[in-house]
Amino acid sequence: MRAVLAVALAVLTMGSPAVAEPSGYIRVDQVGFAPGESKQAFLMSRGGSAGARFSVVARDGSEVLHGTAGRDLGRWNEAFPHVYALDLTGLREPGTYRVKSGSLLSPPFQVDPASPAPEIVRFFHGQRDGGRRHGNDRAATVYDWPEFTGPDTDEIKGGLRRIGGPVDVEGGWFDAGDYLKFTHILAYVDTLLWASLRDAGHSASLAREASHGLKYLDKMWDGKTLYIQVGIGAGDKAGTFAGDHDVWRLPEADDASSHHYLRHRPVFRAAPPGRPISPNLAGRTAAAFAVAAQVEPNPERAAQLLEKAAAVYALAKTSQVGQLVTSLPYSFYPEKAWRDDMELGGAELALAAQRLGDERAGQWLEQAAHWAGEYLRHEAGSDTFNLYDVSALAHADLIKAVRAASGAQPAAVAPLPGGSPGVSGLRVSLPPLAVSEEQLIADLRAQLEIGAARAAKDPFLAGAAYDEFDAVPHAFGLVATARLYREVSGDRTYDAFATRQRGWVFGANAWGVSFVAGVGRDSIRCPHYQISNLTGRPATGAVVNGPNKASLFDEGMGDHLDGMTPCPADGVDRYAPFTGRGSRFVDDVRSWQASEPADDFAAIALYALRPADT
Repeated sequence: MRAVLAVALAVLTMGSPAVAEPSGYIRVDQVGFAPGESKQAFLMSRGGSAGARFSVVARDGSEVLHGTAGRDLGRWNEAFPHVYALDLTGLREPGTYRVKSGSLLSPPFQVDPASPAPEIVRFFHGQRDGGRRHGNDRAATVYDWPEFTGPDTDEIKGGLRRIGGPVDVEGGWFDAGDYLKFTHILAYVDTLLWASLRDAGHSASLAREASHGLKYLDKMWDGKTLYIQVGIGAGDKAGTFAGDHDVWRLPEADDASSHHYLRHRPVFRAAPPGRPISPNLAGRTAAAFAVAAQVEPNPERAAQLLEKAAAVYALAKTSQVGQLVTSLPYSFYPEKAWRDDMELGGAELALAAQRLGDERAGQWLEQAAHWAGEYLRHEAGSDTFNLYDVSALAHADLIKAVRAASGAQPAAVAPLPGGSPGVSGLRVSLPPLAVSEEQLIADLRAQLEIGAARAAKDPFLAGAAYDEFDAVPHAFGLVATARLYREVSGDRTYDAFATRQRGWVFGANAWGVSFVAGVGRDSIRCPHYQISNLTGRPATGAVVNGPNKASLFDEGMGDHLDGMTPCPADGVDRYAPFTGRGSRFVDDVRSWQASEPADDFAAIALYALRPADT
């Protein structure tokens, strides 16, 4: 009888094989989820763990949810050949939790967490220039464009030739981990900050930063000349003079520096006074002034901002464009698309004019539609929302402007005191436009499908290409685009996709790291960022590039610069085991390829998160 029972037990065991205890890591969004969102974590396993049980435990250790690992999503690298999705969607009660599977335990996360947006706003405050930082910029010399020793270098050939000045270019924000300032970047950043205020409601700290950026942009555009850059990246080959990237220091040191072009930083202009301006610069600079005009409570000040926007927009060079103007050298920011910038500038001008009752609203609406059509014909399909492609915001705001003009819905702008014209705006009789709402919505959907197609092939369902530059801002751009698409179409198809992209940034990735400093338990610790490195103060809110092409690290990261504090102190790359799929992330102060923060990264993160109160 015992033998019969033993055989039966063996048969049952063979029919329901035991699942081996998983060995690896659980990756999760370390910020957390809204109660009603879809929720997902990932089990990155060294061995097959299909069907592995997992549970969600509360802070007191009690189990509040359990389930089994889903299908194998694919191989990450040789060490971790399996990644499984863990569905946490049933978790809705606010609180702090962890995911557990066998002996594996995830970092903590929250349901109904506070927004990380205030930390990102704090980063902008730390990036402020002016006062004790580069006071000499108040009387800066204007120089002709330098010649460089090659197309992919910032090393200057010969010297610099003075052509004007002095001009006041004090203020603004540093561009990234260095201290250069670019109008191309700042206009994009300030547009997103003002749009965040417009779309999410009042926020005192965010309003202060947006105003700080606008004050600087007001200096860079004087009504006739657009200045595009303050500072140079490098000196010359002989070492006759130095540039910003040649010295690791705090910004307060520059006004007394022994290096002439650090003490007296050169300024460069987009074009001679009154001459046509590269259309990408004209469009996004106009957009920044025009979105501010949509938010500004004082009608007179709002009208002044509209006129500034109109003036720079009118100078756009839209024929025989050639290579766009972004920075010197161009290789710093090699933008290719410009029709999206012109669409954005026209759409924001139209919305601002509608708010103010300006009869030019219809004219700008037609121009925005024209450039939207040209974008769809010439530039669509190659990129998604980021510094180099702003069409997602342009499309959505153009749709809102069209609907406001036709009376289909109120304009998406702040009401003026007394409510007139404000929300009601200016109604016009619309002629046939170059594009339809359906075409614009279709392109928003097509951009999301670019990300969705990538995500379908990725073990962590990431929609960004993280073996290229700017993976993290592209992920945030997809989050923002999904919301814009939902707002203008009413379709929530991409909501879960957007939540997964946000989660990837905050820790649901192969490295288990949050790419925003100070956000999440395991966030970046050693950004390529002079201020935090030299002061020891954390770079809270800094958003970094994230993983990048592994081959960029083939020759190592070089020696520490003079004055640079080694970080990590032991020099150990704790993320090395997770290099995979042609990508690598290194959290090291020398790792500019992966760990350098930038203003445009922070701006798209802020717009994607779109806080209601920061």
